[in-house]
Amino acid sequence: MSHISANDLKTKGISAIEAALSESPEAIVSVRGKDKFVVMDIARYHYLRECELDAALAETRADLAAGRFVQESPEQHLARLDTL
Repeated sequence: MSHISANDLKTKGISAIEAALSESPEAIVSVRGKDKFVVMDIARYHYLRECELDAALAETRADLAAGRFVQESPEQHLARLDTL
């Protein structure tokens, strides 16, 4: 993964990000020598977001198949939340 210093980002601007992303799909921005942020192009972000949503859907389906759910009315749900 490429690294961009905060100083490079300040002096070179978006071209520093573009150069780093030409080498890898993500780049780390470091501030005062410590990794602080990760930047990526929007297509990569959308791909990762879709993976996250697919994982949540698979987890939900597994919970339903295993019977780990509660079927109740909205009123019952609120009452159960009050007891927690």
